Amino acid sequence: MANCIRCGRQLPGLTFGKKICQWCVQHEKAQRGEVSDESPQIVMPTPWVRREASIGLTQILLGANVAVFLAMVGVVLAGGGNPLPDFPGDVLLWGANIGPWTLGGQWWRLLTYMFLHGGLFHIAFNMWALWNLGVLCESLYGRWTFGAIYLLTGIGGGLASVAWNPYVFSVGASGAIFGLAGALIASFYLGEFSMPKAALSGTLRSLAFFVGFNLFFGGLVRGIDNACHVGGLITGLILGALVARVAPTHDKPLRRAAIFSVVALALVGSAFGVQRWRGFSHGIRRAGPSGNDPAQMIAQLQKIVREKPTFVPAHVALAKAYLSQGQVAQAEGELKRALQLEPLNADAHMNLGAAYLSQEQPKDARDEFAKALTEEPNNADAHVWLGMALAAEQNPEAALQEYQTALKLDPQAEGVYYKIGISQAQLKQYDDAIASYLKEQQRSGDDDELETALADAYQAKGLTQQSQEARNKAAQLKARETD
Repeated sequence: MANCIRCGRQLPGLTFGKKICQWCVQHEKAQRGEVSDESPQIVMPTPWVRREASIGLTQILLGANVAVFLAMVGVVLAGGGNPLPDFPGDVLLWGANIGPWTLGGQWWRLLTYMFLHGGLFHIAFNMWALWNLGVLCESLYGRWTFGAIYLLTGIGGGLASVAWNPYVFSVGASGAIFGLAGALIASFYLGEFSMPKAALSGTLRSLAFFVGFNLFFGGLVRGIDNACHVGGLITGLILGALVARVAPTHDKPLRRAAIFSVVALALVGSAFGVQRWRGFSHGIRRAGPSGNDPAQMIAQLQKIVREKPTFVPAHVALAKAYLSQGQVAQAEGELKRALQLEPLNADAHMNLGAAYLSQEQPKDARDEFAKALTEEPNNADAHVWLGMALAAEQNPEAALQEYQTALKLDPQAEGVYYKIGISQAQLKQYDDAIASYLKEQQRSGDDDELETALADAYQAKGLTQQSQEARNKAAQLKARETD
């Protein structure tokens, strides 16, 4: 498609022979005093789309989010963990937003949470939305107004999250992204930009659909923080309306600064109001996570538990920290206390089951995983763990059913095909076992344990050459690991 020769905006399809877009045509009419009633938008003194050689703030924000995510992944990989951060444990250390710590005095979490993400899909969707809305917002408002809207609406979303869900970990740029959408909706509706009526209504419809669909989707899917979305959206609507009415043009920077100052003060007042409402003390801030040292993390969480003994997520987090250090008995105690406070906590049941399984108590582990699935029947991880407990009870047929259910719920679940192969081999379904091992190899790459299992399956089938090749490969892989 061609671009407008005045502002550089991409021209719509099937506009043969046109060189100037409808926005610039309307802008020129407005300058000549020829604006009709069909387009009542006020006129900006300069074209709203600027050509700048330097990198825009949108690209800087996007780069910062991606850089933080890659840094988190790098830390986890360096520690020998899963390639993606284990939400919510790692993001808590990096600055996730959660009531006891944020409202307890670590207010900086209202900023840091905006640059953290809990998974690859999470950051991919948010960065796609930021790119699309950010570029539009920055070109219309200007760099610094756009930046102020982004930060203030992100803070507004974070405050709404800890007010509505004080014990839920909140991360992601979506609060600020909803804020951008809200600001644009208010500004377009109240008449900040000189745009033709057809283009204006189309943009409003697109923004309204974006907001409506994502709020609806967020209400259906477990784990999406809609409180943060709504808080960012409302803050954005307020900011967009104030900018449109009080300082619609770029030549009134003091008015815009006053608007942002007033809204910032309102957010500060709201923060202390939420803190008082939820009853979190400032003393808790010294117990907040401040590093990646497991011993320090355990000590900090122990202090949180002492100060807030009814705070279930702290008990669960402390149990996970104990499990990571092999302190199974202490973890079991914390999880039992968590379940006394909240008997239907699926996360606590899951971790208690893992603790039992590590102590070779498969029956008790099976019961805990079954309880977790009663609360979250579509939890793929719970099905995998239940399968492992059943396998430990020498029930490969039932284990196989759980692994297959997990794959239906999460086709990308890691390591499941290997576990399926083990169960199939125990059931003497060697052809199926070999196929499962090969699928796991395609997905996860070479592994000495996988090659050994594959060699055993080949041997059971009488495929001696293939079995020996797999054993040789397993030996080579194991030798590399020890070098």
